[in-house]
Amino acid sequence: MTYIASNNRYSDMKYNYCGRSGLKLPVISLGLWHNFGGVDPFENSKSMLLSAFDLGITHFDLANNYGPPPGSAEETLGHILKSDLASYRDELIISTKAGYGMWEGPYGEWGSKKYLISSLDQSLKRMGLNYVDIFYSHRFDPDTPLEETMGALDQVVRQGKALYVGISNYGVEETKKAIRILKDLGTPLLIHQPNYSMFNRWIEDGLQDVLEEAGVGSIAFGPLAQGMLTNRYLGGIPTDSRAAKEESIFLNKGDVTEEKIYKVQQLNELASNRGQSLAQMSLAWVLRGHVTTALIGASKVSQIEENVKTINNLEFSNEELNKIENILNGE
Repeated sequence: MTYIASNNRYSDMKYNYCGRSGLKLPVISLGLWHNFGGVDPFENSKSMLLSAFDLGITHFDLANNYGPPPGSAEETLGHILKSDLASYRDELIISTKAGYGMWEGPYGEWGSKKYLISSLDQSLKRMGLNYVDIFYSHRFDPDTPLEETMGALDQVVRQGKALYVGISNYGVEETKKAIRILKDLGTPLLIHQPNYSMFNRWIEDGLQDVLEEAGVGSIAFGPLAQGMLTNRYLGGIPTDSRAAKEESIFLNKGDVTEEKIYKVQQLNELASNRGQSLAQMSLAWVLRGHVTTALIGASKVSQIEENVKTINNLEFSNEELNKIENILNGE
């Protein structure tokens, strides 16, 4: 059956300009980190992508190593682009990254020009694309001159392999330097992708100010703290949650303390008073400042549908913001 996108896909979604660029991003973007790999049911991955687009989510975020196995999330997207979304390519923002381990040998990770350009070539092949909209340096490489890493980003734009470039997981000082180098090269930094949520607020200590001053957009990954800021942990650690799995990268049992669960319960009560789920309020809170878009993950269509409803209530009163601060501070 031929896919035809919803005629109402742009009627409700809100879009923000990314920094001082002319590019708009939906306030909710979909990440393909989990549940889009070769080990995952293809039809479910497809349903989530097409449903997201029908809801106005135009931005799909990937990286070379997303799967598992590494590279398979890009392959999944490539199959769906070919079968269903090819005619909508110009309505989509597709991003990918390189920085973490992808293949054996000294050129398979970090920030060398050799690795970054080779990785993007492989990503384009897996997705069946001539270009991506955004290409990121996925992490700062302390052993490669930043001029080389940023020079590679500049080069892929000049080659037509990417329209814009970004960085992810860069600290404040590295970000300042990256902005300066790219500006001098003539390829301005479009966007930074940091980990940001109510439980991880490091970007408020300088990074947000740097991005705002330079006119650089931001996309927050982990805005739901790997599921902590949803209704899943209200009663403790679910057996099928990331915290219960030893291989989880950003969340483990030690992170889910009684104190945090109590905070989550209080935040959930406040969200309920706002007419929102905890996830919706948490996304709205992330978007309240200098954040262009919040990057969500999903394992089923209903989660995407719930998260998109965040746009129905993005405003906070001062009283609500103060209550959130008090809860987070344990007061």
